[in-house]
This record gives sequence, structure tokens and C-alpha cells, in this order.
Amino acid sequence: MKKRKLGNTGPEVSEIALGCMSLPEDEAAASRIVDAALDSGINYFDTADLYMRGRNEELTGRALGRRRSDVILATKVGNRWTEGEDGWSWDASPEYIRQAVHDSLRRLGTDYIDLYQLHGGTDGDDLDAVIGVFEDLKKEGLIRHYGISSIRPNVFRPFLGNSEAVSVMMQYSLLDRRPEEWFGAIREVGASVVARGPLAKGLLTSEAAERASRSNGFESYSAAELRELAGQFSRLPDSLHGAALGFILGHPEVSAAVAGASSAEQLEETLRAYDGMPDAETVGAYAALTKTNRYENHRN
Repeated sequence: MKKRKLGNTGPEVSEIALGCMSLPEDEAAASRIVDAALDSGINYFDTADLYMRGRNEELTGRALGRRRSDVILATKVGNRWTEGEDGWSWDASPEYIRQAVHDSLRRLGTDYIDLYQLHGGTDGDDLDAVIGVFEDLKKEGLIRHYGISSIRPNVFRPFLGNSEAVSVMMQYSLLDRRPEEWFGAIREVGASVVARGPLAKGLLTSEAAERASRSNGFESYSAAELRELAGQFSRLPDSLHGAALGFILGHPEVSAAVAGASSAEQLEETLRAYDGMPDAETVGAYAALTKTNRYENHRN
């Protein structure tokens, strides 16, 4: 497993990260997936305090166990849930972030977080205050680096531009190429992209045709367009799964593709695709079939 630097000042992370959101709630099953990831050379694990109302952080922390110091552990903050109530609310206040980081540390069973990320954001947030508390948490040794998980240009651009953030997590795949518009600006400020949703809900795997037949559409693609595209992909050489990963990792601005797995077998399929990524020319043939689009909302 190759590694890339996270931003200009961040750690070396594996090109494939394990998105822990998909881990099963059964502790033994979750541990099997984490063990398989570690055995493959994955050192980057991403979770959030929101997933399973905090239970996902507990599962991730317990599965890593004594190997915690060998990995880059990332989590997120900002979506606040309250015991006994359905749903959650957005809270990016420094007071809440300071409370939440201690809760995450406890659930993860660790005394530091490698990458702490604002989990969304709005143009009404006091981003300078958020950055200030992140910087304080760094000085206190509770976090080592910070970033943002957001697709909104009017949030991630000022956040990155006014901070020492090393990363921005964005949905990015062959079927959602909106982030490309901002790659240059992200690299200019010393950060890098972490791509979530690299397989577009399975539409970029060996199950593409089946998934497309059951889909109502995805992002800018209608259901009919997805079915047509799945047929076009099937006529190209090599694996669509491998081409999807190769497309993302073909961009130097991207440090890692975050792939979820609900079973060890699902993770193994992604790892085989990673090992068999096609050459740049073939990846380009897949990309030529897809749309280059841009964010239309949250620009100003």
C-alpha cells in the first residue's frame, strides 16, 4: 500500500483509507474488517462522532486496540445529538467542540486524535472561532492536525485559507467531479483532498449494471443515464472498480480515497481493485465517458 502526505504538514497516509461508518455494529465483525485493513497496509481510519450516535467511534477504537499508535485516526465534530431525542443539530461553537473532543477521545480509547475535522459547516458559522479552538486543541496535544469535511465552497475555502488545515474531505468520484474546480486552490493553501464516496454507492464496482437498474439517479445523472453509462463502462478493458480508484488517485491533489466496508470480503474486493488499477490511458477512457460538472450552490 502506497502512502501520500496529507497536506504540506500532515502525516503520511495510505492511499486507501478505511471509512469506518460502514462497520457492522457487531464488535467481532468490525474487528475482522479493521484487522484486514491493517494487514493490507491501510494506516488511515476515518470515523465521526455522529455515526451510530458515537458507537462507531467505540467500535473503531476497540478494534484498533494496541495498534492505535501505528495508525492515523481521524474523526469529526459539529453534528450534535442529544440522548433521548431523534436526529441531531448543528453546533460549531468552540464550547461544544471542546466538550465533543473529550467525548470522542473517551469513545476512541485514545489520548489524541491525528486528524480532527469540522463535519460540514455553513456560511453563518464563526469559522475563525472554530479554527481558534482547533489550534488550541493542537497546542494542548489533544489533536495533531485538523481539517474540514465539506462540499460547500463558501465554507471550505475560507476555512482552508485562514487556517493550518491539512485536508478537506469531499465527495469525489467518476460520477461526481465537482471538486476538480477547486483542486488548484486547495493545493495552493497547503492542504490536500480526501475523497469520500469513491465508488458512488456501488455504481462504480462490478455491480454497476445491477445498481444502475435499481437506481433513481445519482447526482447529475438520471436513472437512464446511469444504465447507459454502465453499459459503456462494461465495454472498456480492465476493472471499473480499479479504474474508479485509479481516477481519483491519478490526481496529485488527492491524498487518499476513503472506502467503506461492511464486511472483510467487501474490503478485499476494493484492495484487489486497488492492486489492479489500470494504466492512465485506460483510466482516461473511463473518465472521458463522464461529466465534468461544478458546484452550483453555496458559492458566495
